[in-house]
Amino acid sequence: MSNTTANFGQLPENLPVPVDDGACRHLIGMQMPSVLLRSTSGNSINLAEMKDCTTVLYCYPMTGKPGEPLPPGWDMIPGARGCTPETCSFRDHHEEMTKLGARVLGLSTQSTEEQREMVERLHVPFEVLSDNNLALTRALNLPTFEIERRVFIKRLTMILRQGRIAHVFYPIFPPNTHADQVLAWLSKNPV
Repeated sequence: MSNTTANFGQLPENLPVPVDDGACRHLIGMQMPSVLLRSTSGNSINLAEMKDCTTVLYCYPMTGKPGEPLPPGWDMIPGARGCTPETCSFRDHHEEMTKLGARVLGLSTQSTEEQREMVERLHVPFEVLSDNNLALTRALNLPTFEIERRVFIKRLTMILRQGRIAHVFYPIFPPNTHADQVLAWLSKNPV
């Protein structure tokens, strides 16, 4: 299957599995930096100021757009493929997470305009944040990879409480069932 005809909603077989390279060990307990991020809602959000509820911040490399090719070699990069199924899984579990007192947010280095297209196409009920200037990525020293001079965040999820990182999921595989792991963690770790 070529990238131009890829079905972004399904995972191809034999994807390389990401390994824990230790790139997120420093995150637990860190205070969120004061960084304004543009949201698909049109607002700007500062995660350091979100202290009233638990926040699930799932970070993903990028969602593909139907009819446009993925970057070269995308499927061979461990953890790159699967952003659309992961987002759909968070969409499908959004109500359950909300009932547990959590706010769900997505984050990528794509532009807000690219993210809005995805939110509308997939009927995503939560906001997605753009770190296209890499301010949060650099402030937290998040793991990244680069293709054709574009920087992408490696797939990870942070649970934020009181402006601090309480838990990190990394690496994540398979991405299409990751929201189930987050939901289980929220159920076992109430506020």
